[in-house]
Amino acid sequence: MSFNDPTCEQKSATVTRCYTCSLSVYLIALGAFSLGMASYVTAGLIPLIEQAFNVSVGLAAQLVTAFTLAYGIGSPIAVAVLPANRQKNGLLAALGLFVLANAASALATDFTWLLVFRALAGIGAGVYLAMGIAAAASISPNGRGKAIALIMGGMAAGTVLGVPVGLVLAENMGWAIAFWLVTILGLITLLGLILWLPELPSYDSVPLRKKLSLLVDRQVTTILAVSLLAAISSLGMYTFLAPFISSAEYGDVHSITPYLWIWGLGGIAGSFLVGPLTDRIQNSVMTLSIMLILAISLIMLPFIASWNIWLTMAPIAIWGVVGWALQVPQNNQLLHVREHHGDGNLAVALNESALYLGSAIGAALGGMALSLSLPMWVLPVGAGVVAVIGVLLQLTYINQYRN
Repeated sequence: MSFNDPTCEQKSATVTRCYTCSLSVYLIALGAFSLGMASYVTAGLIPLIEQAFNVSVGLAAQLVTAFTLAYGIGSPIAVAVLPANRQKNGLLAALGLFVLANAASALATDFTWLLVFRALAGIGAGVYLAMGIAAAASISPNGRGKAIALIMGGMAAGTVLGVPVGLVLAENMGWAIAFWLVTILGLITLLGLILWLPELPSYDSVPLRKKLSLLVDRQVTTILAVSLLAAISSLGMYTFLAPFISSAEYGDVHSITPYLWIWGLGGIAGSFLVGPLTDRIQNSVMTLSIMLILAISLIMLPFIASWNIWLTMAPIAIWGVVGWALQVPQNNQLLHVREHHGDGNLAVALNESALYLGSAIGAALGGMALSLSLPMWVLPVGAGVVAVIGVLLQLTYINQYRN
């Protein structure tokens, strides 16, 4: 076969495109790593920012609120108004906003402006993740689950591994270095995607009113409701993992770090490992299995803790695995349901909002339980019961849609 053979040229082009698509997915995952780090590192920086800007702890904590509210509420609105035929530009613009907002945060000398920059970073992060997941799925038609898992795994790694690194650097070099690290990682991702991200599918322009029709799509709302219940259960309980483990009735543990690490490492493993399974098993069945395991692991937590506190690492690890893994089949299913409407990325953005809302609801419910002086076991068992409700809802979804 000669080098000028058209067949050879076609194969070469296919190999090149496959390489480019794979590289793009890894780059999107790197951006998700920086996003995961940016989402959670601010909470650890609060004491340093409190001193640097001479503000109260309560006011400094509003930096986390600004980021999460903008992420959870602002990003779906931004995704909704982005043109459907400008997916690549929208993705790059969102990442660009995220990078600039983090750089501006690092340079901020006024607390009010820092608050504004964290909100802008939250919008950029939310839009980037939603569009990044949709982009990775579109350029990986034969491995969508694996591509989405890689991105969610990147975000989990940014949370579990990136945040501690950022905080160690901040303690030695000042709070701003953490935001500079996020900026550098985001900038590397941005430059890489500008060079290698292929053109994304272009959809017909969809009026905003039509895009909002997904809010009355019963398939979509059921998927989002399951994600909400999962977040109330998993992320809500995570808020109270420290007081649960350190309570007198369960061993009075002084260092909860090993338990937090095992949860986080389980999350990384779950995010990556679920991808190949999602490509082989129906998304709805995968979600049902994950919700069931989540419910069992949380309900068993106080019983195992009363026996031996160190053995709780097993259900905590399983909880971390399934808690993070869930969003791979959920996002994949949302894209499957809404992709032909041209608003799959908006559905993913709403799913991310459901996670933040669920986390807030779970934290509020747990706080109420503690304020009422209820026994500590109520927290994990209550979280498990919420997951059971999610199991029942997912069963109705499977029976109704059979997909």
